[in-house]
Amino acid sequence: MTHTSVSAYAAPAPKAPLERITIPRRELGAHDILIEIKYAGICHSDIHTVRGEWGDGGAFPIVPGHEIAGVVAEVGTEVTRYRAGDRVGVGCFVDSCRECDNCRAGLQQYCTGELGMVGTYNATGRDGETTHGGYSTHLVVDENYALRIPESIPLDAAAPLLCAGITLYSPLAHWKAGPGKKVAVVGLGGLGHMGVKIAAAMGAEVTVLSQSLRKKDDGLRLGADHYHATSAPATFEALAGTFDLIVNTVSANLDLNAYLGLLRTGGTLVQVGAPENPLPVAAFALISQRKSLAGSMIGGIPETQEMLDFCGRHGLSADIEVISADRINEAYERVLASDVRYRFVIDAATI
Repeated sequence: MTHTSVSAYAAPAPKAPLERITIPRRELGAHDILIEIKYAGICHSDIHTVRGEWGDGGAFPIVPGHEIAGVVAEVGTEVTRYRAGDRVGVGCFVDSCRECDNCRAGLQQYCTGELGMVGTYNATGRDGETTHGGYSTHLVVDENYALRIPESIPLDAAAPLLCAGITLYSPLAHWKAGPGKKVAVVGLGGLGHMGVKIAAAMGAEVTVLSQSLRKKDDGLRLGADHYHATSAPATFEALAGTFDLIVNTVSANLDLNAYLGLLRTGGTLVQVGAPENPLPVAAFALISQRKSLAGSMIGGIPETQEMLDFCGRHGLSADIEVISADRINEAYERVLASDVRYRFVIDAATI
């Protein structure tokens, strides 16, 4: 296999600062497209991974980035979906087995085949090589794992939709958020702010549950109808039995039993944040009112395209701060300090 070399930013070792390196990209296969990356979002998952906080190791050096927006620069000989100049995105995976029941149903994120879901970075592709993510200038990907970005969404603000957007759209759509439903979003960060926008656009009555009222004005501006501080014990008393659906975006260990108490009979709490430690749940927090605790992880290719089209129709995109690549390490520290509203996006021209 022949390769071409491109510039990228990588973590050379666990917890090490990211630095500029050169990485290989495979030559175009018949069904591949070459994407000139314009923007790459910084997801908290990137930070967890390069710092080894999920305990699954890593193939260092790791080039993170699975919120990718760019333009098709070249297409393989048998590509039919795209042509040069098209605006495209790539999310959290770049391949899957394509044969299991989930893949055939368009749920590639839950691939159960031997290959499994191939992550955009820090994974092993079907060619046996390590995948490298979007903190780079170019990416080669099979056309079937790329998404079309609507013209109405700026590319820089579209990038975070490929992870943050679909991570919230999928559970909101699956559990049918909409008119007549009361939905709570826990946490107003990179994920949560998209959840508020999408749930409001779906027609649900939206409440933000955040540790403090510091971002209340933002939450209401983004589309929330109500905003409550979870640091106030009275919040859990006042809102007991209120919500049909709660989506927890927080990657820290919260008392899920307290949040389950906010659900109506038959309500569902969906966990999308991924804390480092297990989350204990008392059985009676579930069985006393037939409540459900569920999980959700991004979306498959069809649903991700559905999400992008939904955002295009409703004028939705991420609230972002665009940075140059030499500020990635600074941005990581600011994410950990909750000092971003609400997603950092790297200008790939600076890599």
